[in-house]
Amino acid sequence: MLSGIFMDMFGRPSLIAADDVWGLLTVLCISVAAAIWLEQRYNWASKLSGAIIALLFALVLSNTAILPINSELYDEIIWGYAVPIGIPMLLLQCNLKKIWREAGQMLAIFLIGAVGTVAGALLGFFLLKGSIPELAGIAAMMTGSYIGGGVNFTAMADQFTVSQSMIGATTVADNLLMAIYFFVLILFAGMRFFRSHFTHPHIEEVERNSAARDSAQTQAAAFWGRKEISLKDIAINLAYAALVVWVSRLVGGIFAAMIPDTNTVTHVLNTFLGSQYVWITTFSMLVATFGEKKVENLKGSQEIGTYLIYLFLFVIGVPASIVEIITETPLLFVFTAIMVFVNMVFCFVGGKLIHADLEDIIIASNANIGGPPTAAGMAISQGWSKLVGPALLMGVLGYVIGNYAGTLVGAFLGA
Repeated sequence: MLSGIFMDMFGRPSLIAADDVWGLLTVLCISVAAAIWLEQRYNWASKLSGAIIALLFALVLSNTAILPINSELYDEIIWGYAVPIGIPMLLLQCNLKKIWREAGQMLAIFLIGAVGTVAGALLGFFLLKGSIPELAGIAAMMTGSYIGGGVNFTAMADQFTVSQSMIGATTVADNLLMAIYFFVLILFAGMRFFRSHFTHPHIEEVERNSAARDSAQTQAAAFWGRKEISLKDIAINLAYAALVVWVSRLVGGIFAAMIPDTNTVTHVLNTFLGSQYVWITTFSMLVATFGEKKVENLKGSQEIGTYLIYLFLFVIGVPASIVEIITETPLLFVFTAIMVFVNMVFCFVGGKLIHADLEDIIIASNANIGGPPTAAGMAISQGWSKLVGPALLMGVLGYVIGNYAGTLVGAFLGA
């Protein structure tokens, strides 16, 4: 294995060491820049999206042992700073008055998908219960995660005392599967079959706007055309984002300290109201709704926020070790794949029955499986700007109901 070769040659398991933050940051920035360039240069890359290309770069670089699968850069800098700062700027596009009129179908599909996640967990458990240890606890853990997100994954792992070794193995399977599934969802958005069976107004709008600007450009290049931006705009954007994150962390910390974590109900309240993302979303959307005239005059927020989300999507692909899945946890990958497949079937069939748009179905399923940042990131990468707010709302709603569903599944399966 390449990791063994690098360990013998350099005393580390990857070409770039985990503590070489500047080296990792260089590769990260170059990869994202290359993904954006490809997206805006070639039609095939535009249809795939720069976000997915960046994620694929990460998969290749980590699985060839060029990049380590864990680093301070990923956890502390990208997750800890880039994502929280990017989201407030992106949410400046999201006026609550408009969102509540536009989120109805997505909410219905999200809830249908949540039922699909539970059904997938039960199906996977009964098919594989004799082959995977601690599967009842893992089913509860992944139910919470595939309705909510990482906070629910952690909460369920702790509640059902899943061992650290199984948590680690499940995380690897989950990361690889999410990377593949997001790639599949983007492919669906461009496939003639799905476009012929579902309405797709947001895709059509992006294509019309692209054609109106320059028929020689890709959709991404047209959408992200050069815009006026000043030093003042950059300064205000960053100051605003930092303020929102700081206040959100303070408010979340107050609620986390006030609400005792003594039972399932208080645990859910503690997790939800103590989450910085809940308050980042709330404060940002209030600003976008009641300060819309000021927001309209602020330039660059969407571009800066999108770039930061691209960095995040690259990082998602890094921990997905294909070798580890194949050699150590193949059945865990099968189990999580069953859950994701059933969720997808529920979302698309349910969406067809209620005459939902293709974009709503794709984003709702993404919000189930990946949570708020990935759902928003996919909407942004495709130019579906009107769906960014609803995507985040669905993801936040998942934080609320994920622990309920995970607890019920774990209890039913005897975890």
